[in-house]
Amino acid sequence: MSIWWSLHLRRDAASVPLARRFLVGTMESAGVDPDICFDLSLALSEACANAVEHGGEHDAISDGAGRDPDVWEDPSATPSGQYRVTAYLDGEKCRIEVADSGPGFPTRGGPHTSERQPGSGLPDPQCASHPPVTAEEGRGLCLIEQLADHVHFGNRPGCTGAVVSFDKVLKWRKDALLMVS
Repeated sequence: MSIWWSLHLRRDAASVPLARRFLVGTMESAGVDPDICFDLSLALSEACANAVEHGGEHDAISDGAGRDPDVWEDPSATPSGQYRVTAYLDGEKCRIEVADSGPGFPTRGGPHTSERQPGSGLPDPQCASHPPVTAEEGRGLCLIEQLADHVHFGNRPGCTGAVVSFDKVLKWRKDALLMVS
């Protein structure tokens, strides 16, 4: 058994706790360990906050009907002013993707992917380029890297928008409904 869901949310601060509660409710109902629930809900909150803050309007060519053709013809796309959260839980891991329709990440030689051994606690060397601890913003992506086992930051191929996807190996409570057989 697996659980999959997708939310299309307005780029509004109130959408962040909504997405977080949806994820936590799903994981708690399935029987995911509370520590894993906390890590993934915090990572999701950071990714959603980034989409709300940075996934803003982009200069797209309208098709004359007030639609951005790139956005509306791709069912996985999100219109400007919205972002999408998708989560998939199976017996082994939870994978989460947050996609927006803003300008995307600055191009620096391609997408960024990081992977660490679950529970290693070792900082990702990529985080060295992030702002200092005293900075008021800019640490969200590094935090996601520390909370998840595998992280990918990139831009949607062929269109505008950033995509942050991450996954984590799941641990289960003893009374879990959705557990590895």
